[in-house]
Amino acid sequence: MSSKSITSGILAVMISITGTTYAVPVSASETDSEMRDISTADLVRDMGIGINLGNTFESCGDWIAQWGDGTPNAYETAWGSPTVTKEMIHGYADAGFGVVRVPVAWSNMMADDGSYTINPAYMSRVQQVVEWILDEDMYVILNLHWDGGWLEKLPEDHDECMKKYSSIWNQIADEFSGYDDYLIFESQNEELGWNTLWNKWSGSTDGKAESYSYVNEINQTFVNIVRNSGGNNTQRHLLISGYNTDIELTCDPLFRMPDDSAGRCAVSVHYYTPAGFAILEEDADWGKASPTWGTETEYNELNKYMDMLVSRFTSQGIPVIIGEYGCPKKNKEAESVRRFLSSVCEAAVSRGAICPVLWDITDVHYDRTSFTMTDDELGRQLIEIRDKYFEKKEPVKITGDINKDGQFTVADVVALQRWILCTPDSTLADWKAGDLLEDDTLDSFDLCLMKCELLRKGA
Repeated sequence: MSSKSITSGILAVMISITGTTYAVPVSASETDSEMRDISTADLVRDMGIGINLGNTFESCGDWIAQWGDGTPNAYETAWGSPTVTKEMIHGYADAGFGVVRVPVAWSNMMADDGSYTINPAYMSRVQQVVEWILDEDMYVILNLHWDGGWLEKLPEDHDECMKKYSSIWNQIADEFSGYDDYLIFESQNEELGWNTLWNKWSGSTDGKAESYSYVNEINQTFVNIVRNSGGNNTQRHLLISGYNTDIELTCDPLFRMPDDSAGRCAVSVHYYTPAGFAILEEDADWGKASPTWGTETEYNELNKYMDMLVSRFTSQGIPVIIGEYGCPKKNKEAESVRRFLSSVCEAAVSRGAICPVLWDITDVHYDRTSFTMTDDELGRQLIEIRDKYFEKKEPVKITGDINKDGQFTVADVVALQRWILCTPDSTLADWKAGDLLEDDTLDSFDLCLMKCELLRKGA
């Protein structure tokens, strides 16, 4: 349970009365979190720097269903990740990241009756990890990732693809409608753009307008679904996927930001340039791998693309999240890897409302077993960049201050007692502050400890 979230269905608080433990249902409305009066640009700046929980919940493939045990964990670990733990998430916060992007393949374990119903166990597991991130005072970007590539069929099977897309986002929006603005939805990953209609390397504009029109339609559908889903979603900050998340293609005039009644949208792009360094580990038929990065030409190229984002978006009041940037480490000079990643990070944050989110998979840049960065020097460089451009956030938490008025008083004890007894209209602004036993359960034992603490203080 998170102080910034609401879990669907029934939440329970355990109360001990005359030696008997009872589960007391708590209505969803009692745990709703408020949305702040904060612009999307300020929210993006508040994120600082981020990292991806890559090759985890977006793992997919028929072989997983065939050889796995039919549980969400079979998918979570299929592409090499250990099972995600609270300690792993805490390590991201300790490493200085302010936002974790959680890519998800929602088709995993999905009902096969044409309803596109997301498996409840899969939804619940994603939700649990989202809440662990929120509990660390980090932001979460939750998306619909590649997901087996079904969206590639949209030009030929438009209505069915839109039905599936809409069904997925209706379910996600409904499930997370009570979460506050530390949770951001992202419309898609890199899939918005169809080479079957238009290829930027073709030298022709035939099909280009049609492909862009589908991109704009999907993003508008996404915004409409979320805004019409109620709860905090009417004001939720949303991340709009660019055209193939390619910076140049997204800056094209044919790409349109969707109409949004709340005016709370940022745009998502990725940065893997030059491909020879940032993508290829060895030569391919379409390009030559490079082991190093850092020439004057490469720096100029980086700055050209960052300036392009400023001109097209941030200068027009539209913040940018670089949802992925990164490079492999195999066959790469270690110092060039550090130089590239730190340079992209600084080029982004130095320009204002642009948040860089490092692409990472198991044990490449972050060790998911030791819960530390695999390269201490890179970790130090990223922290230095963050602290150079952002005021270091030191969250102030006052133990027992469940009404969040900045002090621990008898009012907090009364509020907890009323909440435990399910008194009408009782609310907790920050339930975590009352969890004095630190067992992720709020119960009468915490209430007793709060009373003792007040007596100790002489209140």
